[in-house]
Amino acid sequence: MTGAAEALRLERGQAASFCAEASIPPPAPRRSALFPPREDQQRWDDLLSQELARADAQVAAQPVAPTIDLAGFKRELAGFDFETPRALDAMLEWTVARMERGIVQVTHPRYFGLFNPAPSFPAQCADRITATFNPQLASSTTSPVAVEIEAHVIRAFARRAGLPPEATGHFTTGGTEANYTALVCALTGAAPRFAAEGARAFPGPPVFYASRDSHRAWLKIAHQAGIGRSAVRLVATDGAGRMDANALADALRADRAAGCVPVMIAATAGTTNAGMVDPLVDCGAIARSAGLWYHVDAAWGGALVVSDRLRGRLAGIELADSVTVDPHKWLATTMGCGMFLAARPDALSSAFHVSASYMPSKVADLDPYMTSVQWSRRFLGLRLFLSLAAAGWSGYGAHVERSVALARRLEEQLAAQAWTTANDASLAVLCIEPPAGAADVRAVVRRVVASGRAWVSEAVFEGRPVVRACVTHGGTAPEDVAALVDALQAAASA
Repeated sequence: MTGAAEALRLERGQAASFCAEASIPPPAPRRSALFPPREDQQRWDDLLSQELARADAQVAAQPVAPTIDLAGFKRELAGFDFETPRALDAMLEWTVARMERGIVQVTHPRYFGLFNPAPSFPAQCADRITATFNPQLASSTTSPVAVEIEAHVIRAFARRAGLPPEATGHFTTGGTEANYTALVCALTGAAPRFAAEGARAFPGPPVFYASRDSHRAWLKIAHQAGIGRSAVRLVATDGAGRMDANALADALRADRAAGCVPVMIAATAGTTNAGMVDPLVDCGAIARSAGLWYHVDAAWGGALVVSDRLRGRLAGIELADSVTVDPHKWLATTMGCGMFLAARPDALSSAFHVSASYMPSKVADLDPYMTSVQWSRRFLGLRLFLSLAAAGWSGYGAHVERSVALARRLEEQLAAQAWTTANDASLAVLCIEPPAGAADVRAVVRRVVASGRAWVSEAVFEGRPVVRACVTHGGTAPEDVAALVDALQAAASA
């Protein structure tokens, strides 16, 4: 026996002796709650499918707003000390039942709320597939099929937006990450030393420009990028909710005269409050003449590129250096699915390249960990891939066009009741004002939501409080629009 073999035999013997002395039983096969036998998995999967189908079928007959006693739920939740395991089948039923009453039901056909619509069925299927295989999308070596599927969808969407053939990009967790990516690309492009030195690479304070009606995540993004919230220049609008191009040009001149360094113009295609589209052509022209990165935040409105009839409303988006689109908004994927499109592939590799010896691959133009802010990431793009494959551009175009038509129907029915629409509702978002002498906006919104008949929100458009209604659900029908009109009328006259 060799010395190494003898040492191993002694080591095993010592371990066996220790276990015997400590009365430790040998490991035995057991049923694991985390990795149960296949037959149990199938039984619980069937149970969950049944429970979800039952709940989904009941949503339309229930209030849109939460009805759960939150104080009682907190007491119930406190009982989960995780000391005693509970049966999974009971927990699945418990969870679905609490979700039925404990959230705003965005899958309700009378949810006219924020940009989080009911997800398409193919997108839901994609989530189940992704959860089962659980690929890691940092590397094209470990997940080549998943990475290629996402890249294919990104290229297809970039072509629909009119970006150059070489355009690239990646999926993100949402619009904020995508817009942050745009700012990092802009800063890196404006000062190559930014990657190593940060804001110190600039001869003056770096600044960028967005509409005062743009998403307020820009403030967090500037903070996160290390240039400070004061770097965000919120440009005045033109009185109709769009960035004023003249005010933008004036702000640029003033900042340069003061020693600031402009790096980016971020136009919005589909503002959160009102669905307005900034003058994309004018903003692009100003960015080009000033030598700035031009980004279009089309998290909501970018969905229009799927429609041959409506995509012209985004004229000028093809001028962008980068574009944000959120499929989990108007394209109805499940939540946490955004896209960043870049006209030039080198912009991403310059901003996010990194060397890591433990990564199995270093393919700069393919590996997402080298072309995005994320590292470990879920397979997000399958949701849009399956939806697009199942519906095609024409099916998605019909989905978007139907939403716009229903919003127009809502506008017309409210106008017949002396309500006014403050904004241009061409992107299916209405900012509406009650008739003269009716209850104020806050009271109207509170009463509609409390009634459970529909869900709308309060917003501000050009300094005026408005009721905000957005057609977000692919299953919303004309009778749901009529029900919302009735609910608004009742709330305004109460």
